[in-house]
Amino acid sequence: MNNTDTVLITGASSGIGRELAKVFALHSYNLILVSRSTEKLRKLANQLMDEHKIRVDIIGQDLSKIGAAKKLFESVMDRNLEVDILVNNAGIGYVGLFNEMEVEKDIEMLQLNIITLTELTKLFSREMIKRKKGKILNLASTGSFVPGPFIATYYATKAYVLSFSKAIYKELKPYNIIVTTLCPGATKTNFAKAAGRENSSLAMEPNKVAKTAYIGLKNNKRVIIPGLANKILVRLPSNLVSNMVFKYQKKLAGKEK
Repeated sequence: MNNTDTVLITGASSGIGRELAKVFALHSYNLILVSRSTEKLRKLANQLMDEHKIRVDIIGQDLSKIGAAKKLFESVMDRNLEVDILVNNAGIGYVGLFNEMEVEKDIEMLQLNIITLTELTKLFSREMIKRKKGKILNLASTGSFVPGPFIATYYATKAYVLSFSKAIYKELKPYNIIVTTLCPGATKTNFAKAAGRENSSLAMEPNKVAKTAYIGLKNNKRVIIPGLANKILVRLPSNLVSNMVFKYQKKLAGKEK
């Protein structure tokens, strides 16, 4: 990776996205930060520009809306910016019984976690193909590897991200474009709160996840699983892990009797 490159990070106002922005800034990359929390982006951008003397563009946008990916792409093109590294970090999840959860929440997850991610990957990879270089980091989860009772739709969206990213890795590699999938486990971010649960005592710090992701991306890894415990977890038999997930998520959903 070249420190004159520009990195676009979605969901950059908090959690892993925010920490990724800090790591890339530390290595002198220019940034395009995207989130619906414009004020948080502005504060982060000012901090990173002051500390690292880089260029930081911010785009305030809710990527869970239909058409958001195309709108974001056009905003970047209108600014005459080239995206050398695309980080599809934005995502959302909810815990609860599938039949009890509002369908709007499922649709929001599918739109953000799958459709927007796919559209952004397609749009920006076409530009990378023209230049014969680029990197794409798609955020999945350790939940990509197993079914997730009580968090079914979210785990399914992340299974899609992992499968999709592995497939297009082979398609884009001849153009000198590397597609990497980041699969963190529980992480201390606002994600857990938004999903309706508390952070696990085993959750990793987001800065550790971000640093591991940066090193893996630099080394052209196909799949990055931060933390030894998470590496072990994804190698356990699927049925065993799914039962563990069932018990854990059932308790979080308040359905344990």
